[in-house]
Amino acid sequence: MDLRGRGEVLSRVDVHNTFFLGCRFKHRVALSLAERGATVFPRLPQVPFDAYRPALYSADDLYAGLADGYATTKDAVVYAWTLRDRSRLLDAGVAQALHDHFMSDGLNDAVASPETAVGVMGGHAVGRGTAEFRETAHLGRRLAEAGHLVLTGGGPGAMEGAHLGASLSGSASAVDAACELLASVPSFVPDVGAWVEVAFEVKRRWGCTGANVGVPTWYYGHEPPNIFGTGIAKYFDNAIREDILLRLCGAGIIYVPGRAGTTQEIFQALTRNYYASDERGVTPMILVGREYWRHQLPAWPLVEALASGRLMEAHAHLVDTMDEALEILEP
Repeated sequence: MDLRGRGEVLSRVDVHNTFFLGCRFKHRVALSLAERGATVFPRLPQVPFDAYRPALYSADDLYAGLADGYATTKDAVVYAWTLRDRSRLLDAGVAQALHDHFMSDGLNDAVASPETAVGVMGGHAVGRGTAEFRETAHLGRRLAEAGHLVLTGGGPGAMEGAHLGASLSGSASAVDAACELLASVPSFVPDVGAWVEVAFEVKRRWGCTGANVGVPTWYYGHEPPNIFGTGIAKYFDNAIREDILLRLCGAGIIYVPGRAGTTQEIFQALTRNYYASDERGVTPMILVGREYWRHQLPAWPLVEALASGRLMEAHAHLVDTMDEALEILEP
């Protein structure tokens, strides 16, 4: 807030234990506030984002200006800024930390009932037009129909499929039709702009307003966020982002085939489950694809070994189909 010219009013009120975040004051007013017990956070350096942002992003926020090319959008400008030396300086680091703090506040508000939230984790490289993308889209639709709030890492691939299905409040045939249109631009490589534009066309045709939340990160800024999240909590710090994302998936986490990032999410959730002191602290984990998780990327044998004899043992599952995963969540 611009509080210049409000010094006289501020001099008459009790400001003990009050926080002023990035407000504009005359210098003498700021000194007076601090002397009377207020904490005055200064305005931060010129950064391409609002460190005190009070809400999650929308797709329109991140992709404003897309008509002039993806490089001009907020998403691309902020990512480009993170790659510069300036972003490593202390004041820039403080700005990023404050931004992520308020992003976490917004995310906690958006996921008001974590016990109904289901995470869908999977690879960013799953192409539109593939059977895997379509299956994940139908999974998202069915989770939403069952009353679950779908959360993902907010990126392309399997994550986009889950968001598409969760946001598209329609029939299975509508999901198929939307997937077919998206397949006209199967990947964000080489043209992020074309990839985003066809997604906005899908959103215009089918509405896509069903609530779901994406949690991407500028740490992996080369993977653009998909537009189907009705709330997008985009972070700078990937470790914080992963922790809060997995913590909020209280109803369970479904893992479809992915690579390093998905594997990290398996074992980060497994660690929390492994040390849970009672079953209320255990999040169901469902790995989809027996052949994949046993042999192609053999995470399951280690999950199984660590779960043995622990409270989490009954809540770790390896299945072959999305139907089986849904049966576990909705017995």
